[in-house]
Amino acid sequence: MRFYGLIIVFLCTSYISTAQQLTGKVYLVDGDRKVAAVGAQVFWEGTTQGTVTDTTGYFSLSLIEASKALIIAYTGYTTDTILVNSSAFIEVTLKESTLLQEVEIQARASFMDQEQVRRVEVLSQAELTKSACCNLSESFETNASVDVSYSDAVTGAKQVRMMGLDGRYLLISVEGIPFVRGLANTYGLQYIPGPWIASIDVGKGVGSAVSSYESMTGHINVELQKPDLAEALYFNAYANAAGRIETNLNLAQPINEKWSGGLLVHASTLQNEVDKNEDTFLDIPTYTHYNVVNRWTRKGENWILQLGVKALYEDRQAGQVTNTSDPAQLPYEVNTQVERLELFSKNTWSAPNRPYRGIGWLISTSHYHQESTIGDKHYQGTQRNVYSNLVYQDILGNTNHTYKLGFTYLLDDYQERYQDSSYTRTEVVPGTFAEYTYTLPEKFTAVAGLRMDFHNLYGTFFTPRLHLKYDLNTSTTVRGSAGSGFRVPNAIAENLGRLVSSRQLIVEGDIQPERAWNYGVNVYKTFRAFDRNASVSIDLYRTDFQDQLVTDLDQSASEIRFYNLRGRSFANSFQVEFNVTPLKQFDMKVAYKWYDVQMTTNGQLQQQIFVSPHKVLGVISYATKFDIWKFDLTTKWFGRQRLPQLIGNPENLQQAVQSPSYLLLNSQVTKAFRKWEAYVGVENLTNFRQENPIIDAQNPFGDYFDAAQVWGPVIGRMFYIGMRFKIK
Repeated sequence: MRFYGLIIVFLCTSYISTAQQLTGKVYLVDGDRKVAAVGAQVFWEGTTQGTVTDTTGYFSLSLIEASKALIIAYTGYTTDTILVNSSAFIEVTLKESTLLQEVEIQARASFMDQEQVRRVEVLSQAELTKSACCNLSESFETNASVDVSYSDAVTGAKQVRMMGLDGRYLLISVEGIPFVRGLANTYGLQYIPGPWIASIDVGKGVGSAVSSYESMTGHINVELQKPDLAEALYFNAYANAAGRIETNLNLAQPINEKWSGGLLVHASTLQNEVDKNEDTFLDIPTYTHYNVVNRWTRKGENWILQLGVKALYEDRQAGQVTNTSDPAQLPYEVNTQVERLELFSKNTWSAPNRPYRGIGWLISTSHYHQESTIGDKHYQGTQRNVYSNLVYQDILGNTNHTYKLGFTYLLDDYQERYQDSSYTRTEVVPGTFAEYTYTLPEKFTAVAGLRMDFHNLYGTFFTPRLHLKYDLNTSTTVRGSAGSGFRVPNAIAENLGRLVSSRQLIVEGDIQPERAWNYGVNVYKTFRAFDRNASVSIDLYRTDFQDQLVTDLDQSASEIRFYNLRGRSFANSFQVEFNVTPLKQFDMKVAYKWYDVQMTTNGQLQQQIFVSPHKVLGVISYATKFDIWKFDLTTKWFGRQRLPQLIGNPENLQQAVQSPSYLLLNSQVTKAFRKWEAYVGVENLTNFRQENPIIDAQNPFGDYFDAAQVWGPVIGRMFYIGMRFKIK
């Protein structure tokens, strides 16, 4: 394992919520001390108007006329209900539950954060445990906004999409630190274990000016378990029918009244060779993976310090089991080793009795190294990164006018080698930003932001952002957003799955940065159905690219071409989602998505490959009283997708113009005991698989081999079993 020493001075960040009509803090009783409750759910009784507390336990919530009863809920603690008669600052202390019957969750497992100006959906632990959720890439099975698929039929790498566009146009961060970016785009989603996750914020549309200039289509932020709030011990074990085994151990320990320490440990492996379709290629890579996070938190009256280190190692083997066409020749192997080390610090200060005023500083440094063998080709990449974000927030006169000012610094040092070619690049990007928020209580909020960044290779660029929220009434909210994004692509690292083929790599000209505008609207309405709460959410977004890296598989089956956009490229997306609870403890979700994603390739504006224009999601969840038994069923339907035409291939190695539509079913049953729970489930219950996902699999070193033509599941039905054990 080659970890290079990285030393850096730490201090960190926090994004402090804007105070509105009702503000307060939520605490938890932990033994003989009181700690801030991070991620507690705060909402008005009988409505879906609510929010969650930040890292200091602070919340801000609009007063509404329809309800004066405020509910504060936190898993494992007794839910409290407070009658609110004024907008005075309040403090709430929740006590730990002593009976299993008191751990009944009163809020939905996933919900729209109504206090956010941006369109943000919060996925809680209750939502994540509806499926296996072994890592971040498997955390969106029940979410309508994020699509997950395999990048190819060999490496096992998963990719996400939002609005029909690749995940590289998303900002994916862990507690505000960009994580899945650069060389980590291929496998990074699989490097955040599910049991480590406390919650996920799924933001749709262009991101905030405070976060990054790279966010074009959305921002997914993951909150990990905090050492001062997590269980003293949490153990998770998982195994599936293919032989995949995972264990997770989360430890949290208070040192004294101010200091707490936490340790997150993950180990997983799969050593069985699975080849159900008998094409001589493994359906699932064998691998060994280790992942560790050690973090420390110090909490003062108005100051919070967090320090941490993350380290991971993975050795992944995939490819051909044996070369049946030529036993004298070595089999076609796809092997990857990844090592990553990160140090981070976050420091937050808020003014006494003025929660709207504060300073946050986040800084991290990481070292990522990857080596991959793809048949007779070799790739090696190293990325050294330093990221810093300093934020100051205050008000102008009163809390109806707030602003944020700050500075960012980004350094990326890339060293890549593919075959005989070397690619080196060092990006140094200092930047500054300003964001102003105007609030007309209970009616309208506008957030206008502007970033100015100074790139050492591509000059100065501006990324404006605008977010609007208008409350038509207490049950209907309209949100709008518009803004631009900028990113520098990494052509090879972001397309490793495409290289599992005999295609010749051709790069035309110098690769330029990608630039796009994104704008859209969301309408969210709550109402009563079956005499219970229900909601409907409608999204309409468009992304227009001014510059884009085109990955062209259409010109020839023997080539993969990278070149800068020559013409138009855009993505239109429409989504409608309906949530209802027809019976007590019985939740239903139905969503429909339509994508129109077009790009100019081979001189023609045409639909993007491997994008289904029509998708449907259905989720049914039922729990018995006090969640002792839980039953979850997820249904996904995918419409036809345009496939690249393998021009130049023999007739027997061609493929259809479009893929067929198909249906997937996942199901899970969970049984809760006093301190632990067991679950059993099945993925792809209908056992649907793409037939012959690898073109000319019998001749991997021949002229027509291609494992990147994947439009559906490669793996069939998969049963799994697991258990979770907790000590408070």
